[in-house]
Amino acid sequence: MDRKTFNKWNWIVALAVLAASCATYLATIEPTASFWDCGEFIASSYKLEVGHPPGNPVFQLLARFFTIPVDAAHAAVAVNAMNAILSGLTIFFLYLTIVFFAKRLVKGPLTTPQAIAILASGAVGAMAYCFSDTFWFSAVEGEVYAMSSLFTALVFWAMCRWYDTADNPHANRWIVLIAFLMGLSIGVHLLNLLTIPAFVFMYYYRMNEDKKLPAKKLIGIFLIGVVIEFLLVYLFIPYLPKLAAFFDRMAVNGFGLPYNSGALFFMVALLALCFWGLFRTLKKGKVFWNTVLLCVTTLVMGFSLFSIVIIRSSVKTPTNEYQPDNPYTLVRYLSREQYGSTPLIYGQYWDAPYDLDNAKYWAPMNGKYIKADAPTEAIYKPEGKMLFPRMWSSADPRYAEFYELYTGGKGTRVRGSKTRKPTLGANLAYFFDYQLNWMYWRYFMWNFVGRQNDIHSPVPGNVFDGNWESGIGFIDAIRLGDQSDAPAPLRNNKGKNHYFFLPLLLGILGLVFQFDKDKRGSWLVFLMFFMTGIAIVLYLNQPPYQVRERDYAYAGSFYMFAIWIGLGVLALYGWIVDALKGREKLVATGVGVLCLGVPALMAAQNWDDHNRSNRYTAVEMATNYLNSVGPDGYLVTHGDNDTFPLWYAQEVEGVRTDVRVVNTSLLGTDWYIDQMKWACNESAPLPLTVPQSQYLYGTNEFVTIQYDDGTPMFLHDVMEVFRDPKMKAVFEGGGRYDFICARNIVMPVNKENCLKYGIVPEKFADEIPGHIVLTMSKDKNYLSKPEIFLLDLLDNYNWDRPLHVLNLGGDLNVGIKDYLMYDGFSARFSPIKNKISSTDAGKVDALQLYEDMKEKYKWDALKRTDWFVDYQNFYTFLGVLSQRQLFLTVANALIDIGEDEKAIEMMDLCQENFPEENFPLETVSVGFSGNDYMVAQLIENYYYLGAQDKAHDLAVRMTDALMETASFYIKWGSLGINEFETAARILIYIADTCKQYSDTELSESVNSNLDALIHSVS
Repeated sequence: MDRKTFNKWNWIVALAVLAASCATYLATIEPTASFWDCGEFIASSYKLEVGHPPGNPVFQLLARFFTIPVDAAHAAVAVNAMNAILSGLTIFFLYLTIVFFAKRLVKGPLTTPQAIAILASGAVGAMAYCFSDTFWFSAVEGEVYAMSSLFTALVFWAMCRWYDTADNPHANRWIVLIAFLMGLSIGVHLLNLLTIPAFVFMYYYRMNEDKKLPAKKLIGIFLIGVVIEFLLVYLFIPYLPKLAAFFDRMAVNGFGLPYNSGALFFMVALLALCFWGLFRTLKKGKVFWNTVLLCVTTLVMGFSLFSIVIIRSSVKTPTNEYQPDNPYTLVRYLSREQYGSTPLIYGQYWDAPYDLDNAKYWAPMNGKYIKADAPTEAIYKPEGKMLFPRMWSSADPRYAEFYELYTGGKGTRVRGSKTRKPTLGANLAYFFDYQLNWMYWRYFMWNFVGRQNDIHSPVPGNVFDGNWESGIGFIDAIRLGDQSDAPAPLRNNKGKNHYFFLPLLLGILGLVFQFDKDKRGSWLVFLMFFMTGIAIVLYLNQPPYQVRERDYAYAGSFYMFAIWIGLGVLALYGWIVDALKGREKLVATGVGVLCLGVPALMAAQNWDDHNRSNRYTAVEMATNYLNSVGPDGYLVTHGDNDTFPLWYAQEVEGVRTDVRVVNTSLLGTDWYIDQMKWACNESAPLPLTVPQSQYLYGTNEFVTIQYDDGTPMFLHDVMEVFRDPKMKAVFEGGGRYDFICARNIVMPVNKENCLKYGIVPEKFADEIPGHIVLTMSKDKNYLSKPEIFLLDLLDNYNWDRPLHVLNLGGDLNVGIKDYLMYDGFSARFSPIKNKISSTDAGKVDALQLYEDMKEKYKWDALKRTDWFVDYQNFYTFLGVLSQRQLFLTVANALIDIGEDEKAIEMMDLCQENFPEENFPLETVSVGFSGNDYMVAQLIENYYYLGAQDKAHDLAVRMTDALMETASFYIKWGSLGINEFETAARILIYIADTCKQYSDTELSESVNSNLDALIHSVS
């Protein structure tokens, strides 16, 4: 086949691959904001606001472009569609890259059968990645990983194009393009920079096409790549803005100019210097240095888009994370300072002894840069450090227990530590078993062998959740046991995807074939595979109990393996042709069609659990949260998933923009407290009076309680003492610090405002006291910065804006939890002492709550049954925000006031708005046993209210499901004992309830079946 014909067919297949992948992703995108970061990304893009560190201005600019033609209601789907298209382009460039490597494996002029095999290789590998679990997940939501993948694909393809055209005039333009793409990619994600070592190898290979490179030379080439990577990541990216910050401080402090003037001068001077160098080297014919300067200049130009972050932050956008409106704050923003640092090569173990160090940093204040105290930093002692520290984090008490599973309590004694320093062997055991096997190879196998289910499994050892699974019965049974009779939530989990090892085997064939035919090409692909996979494992150094699965970080590695899947087609073709000695065209066509069955199998298995169409739950939840708050109120939230969807709802769809969302995870930062003092949309500023000097980053991170003798003090007096610069507690060593002087704090109540602004229902007007006492426990010795913020807010609170909290206030333990009134989706701070439990609303306006549940709150997204309910929705609506608990609590409140019919109606609404098809009654098997207790109490309520038939029907369905669960787990001994005991307890509870209300036959049936089950095992 001549080159022109091959190129024509190559582009036809490439465009077909592009069309198929784009169609797949566009058909399965989520039509609105998803959980986690998506709501924030979409909102910050729609209005060009400032997202969380280290920022993503390139993503935001392109996403904004996609949202321009649509209205606010369709902004989210526009951003999701953008990611679908970008993901389709990633598959397109993957196809072209596979064809590049495949052509290297065929010597001499291409025959038609070889051309067919090459085109089939590209199509099979590209479509296998298209339908892979991890990449498909990121392709259909408004996150940065789809765009990051495209940059990686573009850069790697551009490397291949340069390699093909290196002998042509102006071929270096590809190198300059690569530099520019890398500069731009920093404004999306840093993952793209991992391609640098591979490009250095590709450059040396091309310059030494026919020469053999000795091992010493190869090691040197690798080290050059590592050095370039190091210079970019640890010098160029952090120190370019640091230099800008230095010039800005000179301009501001030295010449009295406004913030950013010195940084602007620096950037203009830098680019002018770059262009001067370009013209100079061009004039002198210095090709190499001209190319280097072009690369540096385009890299700077791409990176310079971060100036958008400063520009937008300076205009005080509603979402303005870290508030990087000046170069010094931008430096901290880019370095993700708020997330802390992770030891890599040498560092501490989790219980290492340390000394405290008080560093300084430059902070903007009153038109100048001042030296401020940074947060106290732990300086670990040498005896607590080790090489390759993997078990290092002490952020969670559970970490130490998990680490000691690998140490067995053995290791080196360290003075000043309670636990021993692990041996290198224990350290490596943790690395290989948890970090490498569980947090990488498990994800790899999900993509190319199969997945057990989509249930989050944070640590290894659970055979029921989140493992890889092939679909070949005897192999899976050896690893995980026979789970064919698992409970329905496990057995029918749509995340159960089986590929029978076919993608993996095809990839291994491709790897072997490429290594045999093209060792340099195989090394390039392997290096990329390593850098975007195992190298990330080394760099992240993850502690256990991650809050979500992290497979998205390794998508680049799976991309590289898909190249080998494609080359596996060419391997099969070559081996079969050699065996048959002929029929090449028939073999090429047959192998291509047969191997296309692999991505077809992956598509068939993955479609149902990657199809997010018709899913609107995140935004509906956010809307209900906001609507639970009174006019111009505050809503205190805590984490990502109860905050980011709210930001999206407010900033994009304009839902309840009068409500001020106050996130406690951010309240420990000075910039966020600053922003609470601004008006935002239709929300007035918060009445805060603590001066900025007392909550700067590093100041008053924790405030001790001193001089408290138990005597109640007025809140205003307590805060006056705290704010007074002369009132300081003196600590050992002479340090003087702010303090809180009482645990029992008296807060006056404005009764008139409580009634006027709906903070207290009229029916409780007579119970409003003149003041309340906020009581902190005697063992509480300090307050966090968010708690100080809350006291500052309450000090100036005139009971004229409703204050609502989620999760009963979370970690805000300053006494407000004794004064909460149940509002369904949130709890309202009220001056009436009240006790709320999981199913008891305490003192509440039950009839108003009944009306709110029917009229104010929406359940349209939850009750439709044409969408895929993934684990995140299970976790949210069965665990964090249990919908059955919500309905049950309201029903109980109605029962307490004798409104039995309304209580039954509320429980019926629970069945209607929270259907079993989406959210099973029995969920012990997926980790949400609290939901099962809610169902048991619904059954009890039905019996109590005389709805015998409804109670009986629900009890039969529930006990059948629980018996199936108990029967499955009892066979697993210690592995299933907790689940069995939980299911058995709920079964006994339901049986006792049935007996109490004369449903004797069902009660006896449940008890006898449970007894028979226990005896059968005994």
